[in-house]
Amino acid sequence: MKLQRKNRLRATALGALAVSGALVLTACGSDDNTESTTSGDKTAAASSIKCDDAKGQVLAAGSSAQKNAMDLWVKNFQQACAGVEINYQPIGSGGGITKFTQGQVAFAGSDSALKPEEVTASEEVCKGGKGINLPMVGGPVAIGFNVPGVDSLVLDAQTLAKIFDSKIKKWDDKAIADLNPDAKLPSTAIQAFHRSDESGTTQNLNKYLKAAAPAEWNYDDSSKSWEAKGGQAASGSSGVASSVKDTEGAIGYFELSYATASNLTTVKVDTGAGAPVEATTENASKAIAAAKVKGTGNDMALELDYATKAEGAYPIILVTYEIACDKGNKAETLPSVKAFLNYTVSDEGQKVLSEAGYAPLPTEIAAKVREIVPTLS
Repeated sequence: MKLQRKNRLRATALGALAVSGALVLTACGSDDNTESTTSGDKTAAASSIKCDDAKGQVLAAGSSAQKNAMDLWVKNFQQACAGVEINYQPIGSGGGITKFTQGQVAFAGSDSALKPEEVTASEEVCKGGKGINLPMVGGPVAIGFNVPGVDSLVLDAQTLAKIFDSKIKKWDDKAIADLNPDAKLPSTAIQAFHRSDESGTTQNLNKYLKAAAPAEWNYDDSSKSWEAKGGQAASGSSGVASSVKDTEGAIGYFELSYATASNLTTVKVDTGAGAPVEATTENASKAIAAAKVKGTGNDMALELDYATKAEGAYPIILVTYEIACDKGNKAETLPSVKAFLNYTVSDEGQKVLSEAGYAPLPTEIAAKVREIVPTLS
């Protein structure tokens, strides 16, 4: 009897373990690549994203500015489209373009449009075609700071240029004090951080300072590399944001999503408008909406107005492009690239941007990109 009872107990325990193991395996099996899900949001995403013939792995690389947006897009896309992996490496715009022109990735992300020599280089891998710029992500380049006792800070282009060029070295400098008469500014040394890697974020800050403070900023505004004197370097937007958070007296530049994630206060910019402008997605959208298309054909390179004084328009902005071949894409990755980019530029894909601290593309620009993506070949 005792033996039978032990056997029954053992069988019950094994049964419980089997059920438990099945639940664990089910949970592990329900990864981001599966179509079935119990979440209402995930089901909605899966039903509205068109996978078409997408399959296999797609390698992509570039801008770290769009990393947080790309993470959301990849998660949603892979939940909807089983058997597809979008592997995006946020190595910086310069690195992404290099990988693209060397044929190592299917598309690249860049915070600045291709230069003429980069277009020429792309013709080697885009057989019968060339690399084109497809705007996909908009947003403000926030200036985050870490000054104990200072919860609000206003700076203008001239003062920012002098800070990042090591010409203003203390937080209680008269130029800063004049812009912030009610702030209790300490005599703490300014620790200005910039990107160590080639970055379209750096280039867009360069363009803003060159356009809005030409007398104070004497550096090449087409360069993705940091050329100003002094300061400290950190890798990627996440590295700069982390350094600012960890360093008393620090200031640095990065996309708004990184400021939000690091709980950093950002500078309001005095543009000459009626009131200083805060770095928000709405205020960035006001500036991006005034952009003009300077590319030709299917190339959607934009010309931004960094010196805008429009009310409520935040001037330090960037637009991140996905760079792909208009013709000559690799047959094995083309269906997945088209399906993925069709999703990112869709209403649904653009809608998730504001939740992550980015600005959706202006309606007219998004509509043009939606026409171009299906023509990639």
